[in-house]
Amino acid sequence: MLHVTQPTEGGVAAYVESACADQSRRGWTVAVAAPPRGRLGERLAVLGLPHLAWPAARAPHPADLAAAVVLGRIVRRFRPDVVHLHSSKAGLVGRAVLRGRVPTLFQPHGWSWLACRGTLAAASTAWERAATRWTHLGLCVGRGEYRQAQEAGVGGPLTVVRNGVDLTRFPPATPDERLAARRDLGLSPRAPLVVCVGRITRQKGQDLLVESWPRVAARLPDARLALVGDGDDFGRLRRDAPPGVLMPGASNDPRPWYAAADVVALPSRWEGLPLTVLEAMATGRSVVAAAVPGLTEVVTPATGALVEARDPAALAAAIVARLADPAVRHEEERAAPSRAAEFDLGVTLDRLAAHTLRLARPDQPVATGVEMTAAEVTAAESTVAESTVAEVTAGLG
Repeated sequence: MLHVTQPTEGGVAAYVESACADQSRRGWTVAVAAPPRGRLGERLAVLGLPHLAWPAARAPHPADLAAAVVLGRIVRRFRPDVVHLHSSKAGLVGRAVLRGRVPTLFQPHGWSWLACRGTLAAASTAWERAATRWTHLGLCVGRGEYRQAQEAGVGGPLTVVRNGVDLTRFPPATPDERLAARRDLGLSPRAPLVVCVGRITRQKGQDLLVESWPRVAARLPDARLALVGDGDDFGRLRRDAPPGVLMPGASNDPRPWYAAADVVALPSRWEGLPLTVLEAMATGRSVVAAAVPGLTEVVTPATGALVEARDPAALAAAIVARLADPAVRHEEERAAPSRAAEFDLGVTLDRLAAHTLRLARPDQPVATGVEMTAAEVTAAESTVAESTVAEVTAGLG
């Protein structure tokens, strides 16, 4: 099993790490082709899994030709039974190199055209339509992403395997744990705190949250906003940030920040289905999020607020409503973990494994549409159980 990814930080990297760890535990031979920098490489080393250096840049670049040559060499040497391409750059280069010669999974983690405008957006959509001929199965991380593909005319075999959260790693945080987290982070034990975790980029919309903050501060002068992450817009936002906005940088472990928070904000312009919203809700935190696909299928009226996307005033109003009325916030905190439990990472990984095995075993039909049913997962796992561990390992490389 070969996973290919350009992002080595953030949600995509975390997903790749979880998938690789799970597939390795199943007895599969797993490797990852990814740039050498970033936390993903460190985590693969801990897991004892091969990290094959792949020199890919995030944005379109003349060096993409060299990246294609290197990926071709990696595939020839590793000889995978299935290649899993994550996000737009791997999807572009990988499918152009493989051209369907190896069973190929493509998982956009947010469609590429959503990050573009004008001619580039049209070209990106046209590419995704054409590339379905070299995609044995497209995996959407949420129903919103699936609908976006349908609306854009992206056909081919396509299914939904919703992102999931590790409920053992992100248990509900108690009031005492909130106070302890604030103490460890050097934060006031009583000041209202809003936390936003993620890459600081246009997609994630932290600029909208910063723009909203003076409205929050006018009502609650002691309130603080922590933007936890790094990214392309970090320097600009740090220069423009008004008083009360903290920018501690990236964190390898967001759990203390979730525990410390009164409200977690996700002002994204677009999403697939972000892990951060699941992590925050599993921790038992009220969420204020933009009403974009991926967030609308997670956040409910019982667990927080969905506001009009790209609307700083609406963000501020929803945040103030929760910071100023602890009773509202506490009700949402109580409801959030049970909602997050509907997105259990274990179920996600079982479904991913079943789909992957069906590509490795062409005699098994591939389910398309919105997720595999429980019966389909059970049937796929039963097929594996009928084989010896040695057969499964050999068949998957």
